[in-house]
Amino acid sequence: MSNKIDRYLQQATPERPPVLREMERYARKTGFPIVGPLVGRLLYQLTLGIGGWRILELGSGFGYSAFWFAWAAGAKGRLTLTDLNEANKRLALDFFEKAGLQSRFEFIVDDALRVAARRKGPFDIVFNDVDKEDYPETIDLAASRLRKGGLFITDNLLWSGKVCERRQDRTTRRIVEFTNQLYRDKRFFTTLLPLRDGLAVALRV
Repeated sequence: MSNKIDRYLQQATPERPPVLREMERYARKTGFPIVGPLVGRLLYQLTLGIGGWRILELGSGFGYSAFWFAWAAGAKGRLTLTDLNEANKRLALDFFEKAGLQSRFEFIVDDALRVAARRKGPFDIVFNDVDKEDYPETIDLAASRLRKGGLFITDNLLWSGKVCERRQDRTTRRIVEFTNQLYRDKRFFTTLLPLRDGLAVALRV
């Protein structure tokens, strides 16, 4: 997304709760990548739209995207979060407690694909933000664990515009491979939204 449009959308976006703003400040200070409020609002809206409450995150960081899911799901929410860093788990749970989120959280410090392989579901939403080179491996995992009408949501599919370049590194090629596979997969109906760094929303059909 162009910087000019991004600034316009950021300015038009309503203020977030204090804990979300604190999480955003932490991300800016540390250079930690998060989906940000533009995508966060969409996650909230999609969760409400399908009545989602069983959510699996493949890559959770310190819980910014999970906050939006939990905020929408409320007390009935059941979220499984994954990250390789124990410090991110402690940080996320501290933010969630501070915000008084009512959803139940299971935060597993382990490889996201291994965790997903042990979870049968069905889930309402699978959110995908693992290492980009692993993206193609997430499609079958998501398809087999989502209910019909559930959503497979994947971040960073424009990869700062690198997907449009003629010379691509391995990570970029894997993102392009994932995108092409997901669009062709008849188990999903997919739309790639050019919001921030590109967000795919794939409906399990």
